[in-house]
Amino acid sequence: MELGLVGLGKMGGNMRERIRRGGHTVIGYDRNPAVADVGSLKELVDRLSGPRVVWVMVPAGAATQSTVDELAELLSPGDLVVDGGNSRWSDDEKHAEELAAKGIGFVDCGVSGGVWGLENGYALMYGGDAEHVAKVQPVFDALKPEGEFGSVHAGKVGAGHFAKMVHNGVEYAMMQAFAEGWELLEAADSVTDVREIFRSWQEGTVIRSWLLDLAVKALDDDEHLEKLRGVAADSGEGRWTVEAAIDNGVPLPAITASLFARFSSQQEDSPQMKMVAALRNQFGGHAVQGSK
Repeated sequence: MELGLVGLGKMGGNMRERIRRGGHTVIGYDRNPAVADVGSLKELVDRLSGPRVVWVMVPAGAATQSTVDELAELLSPGDLVVDGGNSRWSDDEKHAEELAAKGIGFVDCGVSGGVWGLENGYALMYGGDAEHVAKVQPVFDALKPEGEFGSVHAGKVGAGHFAKMVHNGVEYAMMQAFAEGWELLEAADSVTDVREIFRSWQEGTVIRSWLLDLAVKALDDDEHLEKLRGVAADSGEGRWTVEAAIDNGVPLPAITASLFARFSSQQEDSPQMKMVAALRNQFGGHAVQGSK
């Protein structure tokens, strides 16, 4: 089939290549002309035969909204827009309604696979009407990993991005657990080879996983992670997961703690710890450190 792809960054560019390897025609547009196949969204739409399918792979929020707004004016009834970025599920509902008013279909698709997706395939979670999903199914099949699993029609519009959001929340908690275990092993005087302990976990243990494999790879590159600064950004999806848990009355202690741990990492000098240090000094005479 033919597909228009908007956004050819690290994910989008590799996705274009994988879809082409699957035998489909992809016309890509990006603000960077060095990687684009066409010079504008209008040219992209004009190059596609109807009914058109345009996959949007740009940052969530304003960039996605402006792209959807422009496509709404360029596309025709019967065409379809797929949002494969990391949009909030509630935005999907808004976009679907706006496009439906013009007779244009909408599917949201959470995509996981990162820089490894070109070779390994992308895990896909999509939401929308069955008739709209069917129009883009050949592309889903080209992008997904080989085998029975790796893609799912998660439900109605918004379900795909909601599923990807929860996936990322689980990812937060798993990474935090590996990080805490690594720090404790590094701190123990009796432990002499933390990297090889992590490597030993790769076979026969219940925590073996791709994340563990990546941890070992990182330790092979930098055994004690001395080249890195201990700061980790948080994506919108981690926050949205916790907000959704509050809205639905679902306890998420591990995921919530992992999000807050990232907040702590972004502070040069934690204001909270100043109060904790002050209180420990007041009641127990514990030593405090002066400000730099």
